[in-house]
Amino acid sequence: MEDLVIRDADVVDGSGADAYRADVVIDAGRIVSIVKEAAAAGCQRPRATREIDAEGLVLSPGFIDMHAHSDLALLRDPDHSAKAAQGVTLEVLGQDGLSYAPVDDRTLEEVRRAITGWNGYGDDIDFDWRSVGGYLDRLDRGIAVNAAYLIPQGTVRALVVGWEDRAATPEELDRMRRLVAEGLEQGAVGLSSGLTYTPGMYARDAELTELCRVVGSYGGYYCPHHRSYGAGALEAYAEMVALAREADCPLHLAHATMNFGVNRGRAPELLALLDRALDAGADITLDTYPYTPGCTTLAALLPSWASEGGPEEVLARLTDPATAARIRHDLEVTGSDGCHGVPVEWETIEISGVGDPALGEFVGRTVRESADLRGEAPWDAARRLLVRDRLGTTILQHVGHEENVRAIMRHRAHTGGSDGILRGSKPHPRAYGTFPRYLGHYVRELGVLTLEECVARLTSRPAARLRLPDRGLVREGYRADLVLFDPRTVAAGATFAEPRRLPTGIPYVLVDGRFVIENGRRTDALPGRSVRRTPL
Repeated sequence: MEDLVIRDADVVDGSGADAYRADVVIDAGRIVSIVKEAAAAGCQRPRATREIDAEGLVLSPGFIDMHAHSDLALLRDPDHSAKAAQGVTLEVLGQDGLSYAPVDDRTLEEVRRAITGWNGYGDDIDFDWRSVGGYLDRLDRGIAVNAAYLIPQGTVRALVVGWEDRAATPEELDRMRRLVAEGLEQGAVGLSSGLTYTPGMYARDAELTELCRVVGSYGGYYCPHHRSYGAGALEAYAEMVALAREADCPLHLAHATMNFGVNRGRAPELLALLDRALDAGADITLDTYPYTPGCTTLAALLPSWASEGGPEEVLARLTDPATAARIRHDLEVTGSDGCHGVPVEWETIEISGVGDPALGEFVGRTVRESADLRGEAPWDAARRLLVRDRLGTTILQHVGHEENVRAIMRHRAHTGGSDGILRGSKPHPRAYGTFPRYLGHYVRELGVLTLEECVARLTSRPAARLRLPDRGLVREGYRADLVLFDPRTVAAGATFAEPRRLPTGIPYVLVDGRFVIENGRRTDALPGRSVRRTPL
């Protein structure tokens, strides 16, 4: 007999086709047979050592989180219910141009400091790798869900050029190309950039194009957090489309939003730009999260000139009164490039997490609210918090527009990504709620997408972008990364008030044929491994 049969499931197979009733048989981590109801009527039904009655439940492929920040969380937290309970069976790490490989000792320390607000400093992690392959090998020791990795362009630039705002020399560019090639050969699926984060933002288009040529030649894709999601957002999207086409490299636009007041109602302009490129033969996909606010670090809002040289230089500038006054002018009057060219609105900046527990009083309040309580200017409150928390503060930025979220969600190139930062006392609920919110709120309640459309965007479409030959569909021979959910009750439990609540209506999740969620509870299984680039 086989390992498992899931009986009488309503199979939404990830292709976008209509659901059908079937028994699905799993053995040795793969789907070995699918017996549709009509076929089963005249033959003996399959048997297995374990059976699940799926009456009333939808069986779909496991969800693929195309934009995750679990780079350290997967190593420190074997439970990882934040993602497993949502039905996520694969995350794509190495996002926004900053992560932990490839590095040397110097760069590793700098990167740990720079993205403490995303992942914590990592005191509880044994950083026993330096290469992309070494990091993937570390994941292979056992994690809750599978993970793919993007080479972070900012980390590569820090390793070769440093944190200075200057063009790379020809020799430095050659070395960066070699590092990208090595990372792809070791299993990375592509390259990410964070072009509002240092030091990645210091790269000119010519440099990025050369790196993307390498990525395209290996069959990977380029995933930029581009230069602006606020003022000049459309120009920033167009820049990435042109760059990727010049490099002959597939493009995946990270957290494709149109935020801030200047972009209210302008999603159709973005979609028209993408449609023109797609119709002309461009290879483009994008991901979004189903919420309006964004999430980043407080330090990310600073102008790029103030961030040059790395974290210690930033702190020195913040403690110098004259330089701090210049930073304030850029933030509040000019509109810094770190804040997407838009003057900061302190009433939209909510503190969601701090590195120093002594600063917990700030969490859950906007910068303006904290300043008002102290009778001071918002900049003074923000500056003190940046210095005392050593740039480790995480924020929610309430600058999105629901009409833009829905319009982009409907686009033919759309996939799902949580952009989930798991750190902080009050993280963005997207870290715990993205995928059930798609299914519950935007499918069942609002009808923005049909169930079959939505599942395809969360499964087969991202699997195609990742060039995974045996994931993303319920098909015989495919890996048994599967989710059983109740379409009548599936919903995100996480809210902005209680962001760590787990979802409802997802009783079973399998990774490689093993239950990570069973009867709605996390098991102790760690079947996840690295998912490496499929060679051309």
